[in-house]
Amino acid sequence: MLAHARPIVAFLAFLALALPAGASAGTRSDAGDAIVVVSGDVTVPAGKTVKGVFIAHGDANVAGRVDGDVVVLSGDALIAGTIEGDLVTAGGTARLTRTAHVTGDVRYGSDRPVVSNAARVNGDVTNEDWSGSLDFLPFLGGFLIWLAIGISSFLLGALLLLIAPRAADALEAQARERIGPVIAIGFAILICLPIAAVLATVVLVGIPLAIGILLAFAPLAAVAYTVSAYVLGRRLVKPPRGSMLAFLAGMALLRALALVPILGLLVGLAAVIFGFGLIGAAIGAARKPEQAAIAADAPGS
Repeated sequence: MLAHARPIVAFLAFLALALPAGASAGTRSDAGDAIVVVSGDVTVPAGKTVKGVFIAHGDANVAGRVDGDVVVLSGDALIAGTIEGDLVTAGGTARLTRTAHVTGDVRYGSDRPVVSNAARVNGDVTNEDWSGSLDFLPFLGGFLIWLAIGISSFLLGALLLLIAPRAADALEAQARERIGPVIAIGFAILICLPIAAVLATVVLVGIPLAIGILLAFAPLAAVAYTVSAYVLGRRLVKPPRGSMLAFLAGMALLRALALVPILGLLVGLAAVIFGFGLIGAAIGAARKPEQAAIAADAPGS
C-alpha cells in the first residue's frame, strides 16, 4: 500500500512546497520550473523544458521535455515529447504517440494507456491499485484544515496575550461574574451582525458598511474563539501560573474536541458565541466607569 501511494504522497508534498506556482486552468508552460495545478490543464509545448508536472484535476499535454515525473490524479495525459521520469495517471487515460519517450515507468490506476508501437518506454507499464490511497485524501485534507486552523488560532491568541495581557484577565473576569448574560450577548452579536449587514444593503450608501461588516465577521469570530480558549484554559490552569500556559491548555482542549465529528462543530460554534459574549460584556463593563464619571460631573449632581 505504501509503495502504491508513493506518487500521490509525492504530489501532496510537492503541492505544499510549490503551491504558489499552481494554476487554475489552461496553463501553458514557457518556463523551466515545475508546474503544479490544482484544477486545470497543462501544456508543455515542443522545444520547452520543465522540471515536473503535477495535476490534481485536469489534463496534461506534453509535446516538449519534462525533466521529472508527470503525475495526473484525475484527467488524461497526451504525451508526444520526452519524460525523464515516470508517467502516472490515477484516474484517466494516458496516450503516448509515436514520438513519445518515457525513461521511467508508466503507471495507471483505471484505464490502460494507449501506447503507439513507435513510442519508447524504458520502464514497465503497470496497473496500480490506488483506491485505498484516494479514499485517504479527504481525511488528509480535513486534517490539514484542522491543523491550519489550530496553528493560526494559537498564533492569534498568543499575539493578543502579548499585546494586551490585562484585557485577557478582564475577559476572564466577565466569565466568572455573569455567564448567563454573557451567553445572551454572544447570541445577540452572532445574530445581529449578519442582520445589520443585510439591512445596510437596502440603502445604497450602506453597501460599503455591509461589506465591511461581513469582512470583519470572520476575524472577529477568530478572536472570539481564542478568547473562549483562554477562559477555558484559566479554569484548568489557575493563577499564579502564566496566562500563556492557560491559553495553551484551553486551545488544546478545543482543538481536540474539534476532531470529533458534529460535536467538534458544535463546540466551535459555542466557543465563538461565548467569546462574542465575553467581548461584548467586557466592552460594556469598561464603559460604566466613564458613564459614572460623566454623571458625577453633571450640574446638580
